[in-house]
Amino acid sequence: MNTDGTPIQAGSGMVWLVGAGPGAPELLTLKGRDCIAAADVVFYDTLVHAALLAYARPECDLVNVGKKAGSHRFTQARINAMLAERALAGQQVCRLKGGDPFVFGRGGEEALYLRKRGIQVDIVPGVSAAIAAPAYAGIPVTHRGCADAVRVVTGHEIMQADKRGYWDVAAKDGGTLVVLMGLRNLAEITARLVTHGMAGDTPAAVISNATLPEQHVVTAPLGIIATCVRQANLTTPATLIVGDVVRLRAALAWHNETDVETNHTQHA
Repeated sequence: MNTDGTPIQAGSGMVWLVGAGPGAPELLTLKGRDCIAAADVVFYDTLVHAALLAYARPECDLVNVGKKAGSHRFTQARINAMLAERALAGQQVCRLKGGDPFVFGRGGEEALYLRKRGIQVDIVPGVSAAIAAPAYAGIPVTHRGCADAVRVVTGHEIMQADKRGYWDVAAKDGGTLVVLMGLRNLAEITARLVTHGMAGDTPAAVISNATLPEQHVVTAPLGIIATCVRQANLTTPATLIVGDVVRLRAALAWHNETDVETNHTQHA
């Protein structure tokens, strides 16, 4: 059966582009679960929790196509081709991606590739780490009188972004800045924000392994957050939050805080 209750027709291959959520398996949507259960093949990313694969049928093919910095099992072009090959062969394909497929997940690229080849694509949104990571750290990304806007960026291509003036805008934007996939370039990111006008004492937090039992949070002023994170030996995946909303964590922290908190209150 399709996830809408209609029968699956032989030869009517399609792709479900499914967001797996930020890490914790219970944050997968119900529709996402049903797509995994109905699939003939699941192409999944490295950050997808192993527990989610248990929803697949025993005969389902499970293919790890995940990427890590400096280590790609398959190129994006090859992943696109594999999705199309299986769907054109009449199979029901689940493309399972961490977070939300349309938030720095290259989901749009995959969907366009498939649609151009006449393949049906259904989009199943997921809970993005851009929202979930700060929430699990007790940090609302918006708060009345504190932040009425959120900017979400990726930390992967900081030099190119800097040449376009992107960080200059981000530094002066106000509101809350969320940087995904920025741990590797954290020192450069924070230095450029300060260079472009963001105050060094702006509250900041880095959340590692958000929503999981091993979640670890470091809070510190922007000017020293990179040093504090390095001292705490945080690991990927990690999310940087910058803005006055970080101050609310002191009152709103709720997720295993006695076990995971590393708090630095000194000023830059």
